[in-house]
Amino acid sequence: MAEASNIDDWTRSDVYHNSFLIPADEALEYARKSSDEQGLPEIAVSTAQGKLLNLLARSIGAKRILEVGTLGGFSTIWLARALPEDGELVTLELQPKHAEVAQGDIAHAGLASRVKIIVGPAAESITKLQPEPPFDFAFIDADKPGNLTYFLEAKRLVRKNGVIIVDNVVRHGRVADPTQNDASSIGTRKLLEHLKTDKDVDATTISTVGEKGWDGFTYIIRL
Repeated sequence: MAEASNIDDWTRSDVYHNSFLIPADEALEYARKSSDEQGLPEIAVSTAQGKLLNLLARSIGAKRILEVGTLGGFSTIWLARALPEDGELVTLELQPKHAEVAQGDIAHAGLASRVKIIVGPAAESITKLQPEPPFDFAFIDADKPGNLTYFLEAKRLVRKNGVIIVDNVVRHGRVADPTQNDASSIGTRKLLEHLKTDKDVDATTISTVGEKGWDGFTYIIRL
């Protein structure tokens, strides 16, 4: 059997596994469609990735979640569904249009009471947060040059033994290629260089392939 090595193979595999493990979901389909119709960039997490975020948050019993980068609310819905009825998710979004679309998608999913969207530059918004109690889980999926800034603030805001996930850290292998010096790769390298010596956390990067192509996430625990 030939080794699967392209996005068509990876997408077929995602669709196949999802058909067993992730039922069709009207609210998530609505969020996808509304984002497309409003012209939002097609950069949301995949369905399988969204389910993974949901499972990870549930596995630690998260009651408070921080998200950096809302887009149309697809990942927000997955994460908010991991929360108990009295849980809260705070999500930061730069673009007012994206936040408006996300608000509608989140409300359609019946989760408006659990989600607070803060509009504005995340690097500014996140410094103003003083949660009590602290967050249990953070998902960083915004502009990649800001990765280190977002991580440092998330570390301040997340409880001991809390989890921080940073998405899009492999980027088709460009981050590990010294000839590639785009802003996103440089921003991710700065985060990795910091993590190497940060004694307050422990972390690993996992590469992924699927309908979103070849990428990966860094999983970080606050010690």
